[in-house]
Amino acid sequence: MDSTPTQAPSRPSAPRLPLLEEIDPESELGEILGNAMSIDGKPLNIFAMLGHHPKLLKRFNLMGGFLLNKGLLPAREREIVILRVGANAHAVYEFGQHTLIGRDSGLDDIEIASLAAADLAGHSWSADDTDLINLADELCNDDCVSDATFARLGQRWSSSELVELVICAGFYRLVSGFLNTMGVPLDDGVPSWPTS
Repeated sequence: MDSTPTQAPSRPSAPRLPLLEEIDPESELGEILGNAMSIDGKPLNIFAMLGHHPKLLKRFNLMGGFLLNKGLLPAREREIVILRVGANAHAVYEFGQHTLIGRDSGLDDIEIASLAAADLAGHSWSADDTDLINLADELCNDDCVSDATFARLGQRWSSSELVELVICAGFYRLVSGFLNTMGVPLDDGVPSWPTS
């Protein structure tokens, strides 16, 4: 089963702005990138693109870092939401990066491939996981979680966690749109869409 999202819209085939490469480590941008995620000392491509606006990058990293490292949500459930948002946005960079993070958070490759598919029929998700997937789908389709989905989520999650779930989905929807629009290429070693 090919799990690539169906009817993917056209995306830029190359970066629309150059990825920033040789940056003075003593500069404001160099200091920000020095604390950002990197591969072999090179900042991830998303940060090399966001670096065109250092002050925004600094605040972006605060929000993203909070959601990934200091939030209330368990990592596995957070990654279900992020991966599903990335799939809905047809954002291969987002999906690829969070495939790696999702694996580290307890998702297996079958679950990850299922999240990329438009039709979830190939995998049996628990009711709790299905609610998270529905949250992501409904926010991406209509910018609002339905009453039914929100009520089911409210049976499991606290008020603070519900706020974080919606903000997490919205933040990664913003990230996906940025990545798609700017044509940010995959980093070395990051997978593309799953093929099975």
